[in-house]
Amino acid sequence: MGRYALRFAALGYLAALLAFPVALVFWRALENGVGAAWSSVTTPEALHALWLSVLIAAIAVPLNTVFGVLCALAIVRRRFRGHGLLNTIVDLPLALSPVVVGLALVLVYGRGGWFGPALADLGVRVIFALPGMVLATVFVSLPFVVREVVPVLREIGDEQEQAAATLGASGWQTFWRVTLPAIRWGVAYGVVLTTARTLGEFGAVSVVSGHLAGRTNTLTLHVEERFQSFDPVGTYSASVVLALLAVATLLVLNVFRKQEER
Repeated sequence: MGRYALRFAALGYLAALLAFPVALVFWRALENGVGAAWSSVTTPEALHALWLSVLIAAIAVPLNTVFGVLCALAIVRRRFRGHGLLNTIVDLPLALSPVVVGLALVLVYGRGGWFGPALADLGVRVIFALPGMVLATVFVSLPFVVREVVPVLREIGDEQEQAAATLGASGWQTFWRVTLPAIRWGVAYGVVLTTARTLGEFGAVSVVSGHLAGRTNTLTLHVEERFQSFDPVGTYSASVVLALLAVATLLVLNVFRKQEER
């Protein structure tokens, strides 16, 4: 009896926090008909916001994937001065508020920041432009690939890598033919989680974007802009698009899990 009560409590808790609110968003988006919802998500501003979110993810995810694999190799396979500090800094984006990240980028790359005037002289604009939004997104999504690959590297050990080196394989050949196949599922998990984080990022991007509709608004910022403009259909419809992207990300993650189990 206690086991069923525990399950009921857990499912009820999840339903109250996730299922009911998300279902309500879908219902509010479609209560005026599918046509109204479709019209609101196909406006030039909404389409640009979606395209910008995908573009930022397309830049940030590969960067963090490459960095994550290299950083994981450094943490597990190397011992150097500052090893513990690097391992700690990797988790900093998980502990630091995204708003603080955005503010820090403004202080460094803004017009009155450390590098702002020099970049302005070169004609490079970081804050209130795409580069700043990419930097903010890269920072907040940095740990996921690292934290998925590190335990896999520790579990597989380095015996096969040492055997490959003994047989004359170069470092690149060892990585490509031995290490990468062994950690591929960890990398895949990290990529999926990083993608989800980049698509849903709000705080840091909100600070550095400038909220320029049709120019620097991502889909999450578009939701806020529609809400502040008293456009409930646009707000909920854009939220449904974000929810569908999240569901698609979870489905991809489940596919990877099934493939790993096989």
